[in-house]
Amino acid sequence: MIIRSHRTALFMLIFVAFVWGSEFTLIDLAMEIIPVNTFNALRFILAGITLIPLFILSSESIPKVLIRPLLFKGSILGLLLFIAFYTQTEGLKLTTVSNAGFITGLASPLVPVLGLLLFRTKVSRSVCLGVVFATVGLYLLTVGDKLAFNKGDSLVLICAFAFAVHMLLTGRFVSALPVIPLTIVQLFAVGIYSAISAFISSEPAFYLAGNTPLSWQESLLSPLVLSAILIAGILGTAYAYWAQSACQKILPDYKVALIFTLEPIFACLTAALFLNETLGIIGLMGAACILLGMLIAETGNKFLFRST
Repeated sequence: MIIRSHRTALFMLIFVAFVWGSEFTLIDLAMEIIPVNTFNALRFILAGITLIPLFILSSESIPKVLIRPLLFKGSILGLLLFIAFYTQTEGLKLTTVSNAGFITGLASPLVPVLGLLLFRTKVSRSVCLGVVFATVGLYLLTVGDKLAFNKGDSLVLICAFAFAVHMLLTGRFVSALPVIPLTIVQLFAVGIYSAISAFISSEPAFYLAGNTPLSWQESLLSPLVLSAILIAGILGTAYAYWAQSACQKILPDYKVALIFTLEPIFACLTAALFLNETLGIIGLMGAACILLGMLIAETGNKFLFRST
């Protein structure tokens, strides 16, 4: 399936942002029953399997000359996603869903900044101003009056950098490689990396809060874990990364990043609705600064520096 309409791509990515933001709460609850690497291994392997029928039904083909670059570049994207999802999911154990959602959203203003550092893409004044606002917002949101940076916040910040680099590389890789096979390769790569990490980890493969060992049947058949794996695997992973790759064929990186600024808003709303989390006045100020920084970084030239 080839996406040709900018409007279609817009709505597809908005739905991705909604799923990503909403699943924070579900995954946070599931982490009390299943370890991070075990969850991610199951989630991404399911996602890769889910896309195989779509590839069979599609008109995409894999020329022999593209097999090696497809496996290599897919493995690189998979490594970035593995780092991002491990640090994000592990960070959720140590910070709030609201904080994790907003910090992950920093990937959006990071895209143009890292584009300059990695690919010498010109950075505008609006990007610099946006990064300043986002940095101040990050401080207010995560440090505030506590004068301490939560370890979970630090892990999720690593996640934001990994997502930003992944978005930049995806925009370059999809121009020369078939979308669905590239997506499948990276998803299976994350599943393999996560499975290896789960195998060599010292923690049990399944547990309840307090690291009480459980059988795999007790963990996987838990309605909470099962629903988290299905929703995160099919919607938040298989659909999301196929949609991102397909849409980045016709949308520039900064537009995709701008749409994804909606993710922390959805995360905050679901956390308030289901977990009764509140940011407080300082946290709300920080969240507002982050959103403002994202918007300035992505659209500032059109509105803030437009000549009259």
